[in-house]
Amino acid sequence: MPSTLHTDVAIIGAGTAGLYALREVRRAGRRFVLIDHGPLGTTCARVGCMPSKVALHAAALWQARDEMATFGIHGSEALQIDRAQTWAALRTQRDRFTASATDKARSAAGEHLLEGRARFLSPTRLEVTQADGQRVQVQAAAVVIATGSRPHLPAELAALGERVVTTDELFERDALPGRIGVLGLGAIGLEMGLALARLGVQVTAVGSRLAGIDDPQITERAQQQFGAEMTLWLGANAQAEATAQGVRLQAGEHSSEVDLLLVATGRRPNIDQLGLAEAGFALDARGVPHFDPATLQLGEWPVFIAGDANAQRTLLHEAVDEGSIAGYNAAREARRGWQRKVALGIVFSSPDLVSVGARLSELDPSRIVIGSASGQSNGRLRILGGDHNLLRLYAEAGSGRLLGASLLCLGGEHLGHLLAWAIQRGETAHSLLQLPFYHPVVEELLAGALQDIARQLPAPDDAPLGLRPLP
Repeated sequence: MPSTLHTDVAIIGAGTAGLYALREVRRAGRRFVLIDHGPLGTTCARVGCMPSKVALHAAALWQARDEMATFGIHGSEALQIDRAQTWAALRTQRDRFTASATDKARSAAGEHLLEGRARFLSPTRLEVTQADGQRVQVQAAAVVIATGSRPHLPAELAALGERVVTTDELFERDALPGRIGVLGLGAIGLEMGLALARLGVQVTAVGSRLAGIDDPQITERAQQQFGAEMTLWLGANAQAEATAQGVRLQAGEHSSEVDLLLVATGRRPNIDQLGLAEAGFALDARGVPHFDPATLQLGEWPVFIAGDANAQRTLLHEAVDEGSIAGYNAAREARRGWQRKVALGIVFSSPDLVSVGARLSELDPSRIVIGSASGQSNGRLRILGGDHNLLRLYAEAGSGRLLGASLLCLGGEHLGHLLAWAIQRGETAHSLLQLPFYHPVVEELLAGALQDIARQLPAPDDAPLGLRPLP
């Protein structure tokens, strides 16, 4: 007969969402148990945003040699790269990030960490199977599901065996082959395709569109930029089959053989082994339980779902907020709904691809104005080689209130944050132009796009654009 542990809140998953849920439960002074089957350490640290950024940094160092001769720096043609050593250095840094995340989980949970696989027996009763086969039942007043996600690998591709990897396996390789195919051009697919290409790997990348950007002008610029670095096949459905040497990729009229195929076609939530349907939860067609997006609560049950597990906003900063919401509500009788922050997505592609707020396809063309600015008119970007960078701002017609933006820009990660803050605060083109813009800086690109919007709107008064009279 399994032993039974009684607690106020059971948190399933010790990743980002789970740890922030734990923070709120501890802050409320509630008893808890943190359940995780391992390995500990967040997805971001182990196989996501951190190792991919190390790869991009290494690639940028190697790529810099191409520009040196322009400034009279000679001898770079004699430089060599040992990609096996590059990948070993990447794993060393990755392991440091992972160890830090693991230590935080163990420190935060202490003796209340229960390592094993959980499944629901009822909405508030769990059974946890530990590595040695022992089972523990957990009876909780509330439960937080924060089990994260894993890469999606279609069955027909899994049949290719070792010729196919996801990011779970890519960073574990001792060396990189000379030819790699990338299937899927979301954030991780595009970032890793570019990093590998800049490290000297021959890359063929296939996807429906680049990082989900739906602004046609940004997409066109990005395709020109990145298509010069790696082979890009956009819009066609891809097929893959094993060959004597590797994998044959085909998409429409295109065909290419690669040594290894990286599949980056999205992630699926780790909820399929929790026994949700058997425990009485209503699920959608994808197997995700129905929940209130404001409270993250499943129906009327004291159960909450956060982070990648709910398949909504699968980004680390969103997992932080959702874990906090779920933990706050799980620790209290009264459930509160919370406002969500402005959507922000960044691909660290150098130039970065960024989407902020409302997407162009979500807006009524008759009710918006669009402001544009190109790197060709920005002195700082011209120095940095960003002549073809582009910013597109979407504003409400009449008021000039910012609604969203898409951009392809060096240092776009910083512009993206400025725009997200401005949109969330309800700023207008005129109010932002009343703020200082130094010269020469990349941020002047924003000033140019704001001025473009202002020119399309009635002037609020006769004051010079960007100035406010003394009271």
